[in-house]
Amino acid sequence: MSLLSRDRYVAVLGASGVGLGQRQGSETRWLGSVGFIDEGFHAWAVALETLERLLAEHARIGAEVSVVVSGHFSRFCLVPWSDQISSPDELRGFAQLCFEDLYGVPNQPWNLVLSAEPAGHDRVAAALPQDLLERLRTLASGRGLRLRSVQPYLMAAFNHFDKSLDAGDFLFIVAEPVRSVLLLAREGRWASVRSVGSSDSDVALTALISREHQLQASTSERPLSVYLHAPARLDTPPEVPGVQLRNLAEDRSTVRDCLYVMSRAVA
Repeated sequence: MSLLSRDRYVAVLGASGVGLGQRQGSETRWLGSVGFIDEGFHAWAVALETLERLLAEHARIGAEVSVVVSGHFSRFCLVPWSDQISSPDELRGFAQLCFEDLYGVPNQPWNLVLSAEPAGHDRVAAALPQDLLERLRTLASGRGLRLRSVQPYLMAAFNHFDKSLDAGDFLFIVAEPVRSVLLLAREGRWASVRSVGSSDSDVALTALISREHQLQASTSERPLSVYLHAPARLDTPPEVPGVQLRNLAEDRSTVRDCLYVMSRAVA
């Protein structure tokens, strides 16, 4: 089979549902989504069981699958620059310590990925449960599929909108229905990344952004551009003062599903 003709699927592990789409050129044919009861962080195990059923129904052997994971199941941390670190292993160990300082010593292993930055710049680190990744690999292998990529939705959304953001000082917020992730840059460098349990309502987002403005006012007087991406706000776009919305371009589909929107952000 030619690699150019390989079937491609995009799966979304949401906080309370799983969706699956099939890529057809630059378009995504939505195959559907299945909800489940949100039982907190460990609901990812239920999400994988749901995904397996969707793949069994739709995906053909030899296809490749990209998976995007809700911020609900992800962790993020800013890793400060240190000129005493001289190897990738030392950097990974230092990043692990940063996560432990923020979240405590984990009771399960996490897989860490760090952003590539120039010397002297802090890095953004993202983490997914190692068990989630291993079970995804096993699931894909068992169905004869190629696991092309697995990434937190924050990364997919940022990469999609990156070129439309100011290069200097900005706050980029990805607001899913139950959790928001805030990514802050100052003078072209990462300054912080935070994950906050929060609704994506106008009231909740206004309060969240107001608190962030107050926090930043104490550390910098430089003006800050605020960008907001809320994939579930399909029919009622957020109305938050001083915020620039970042939405995916309209397509021909009539699907009104947050998971479908999230799937379209994946490159």
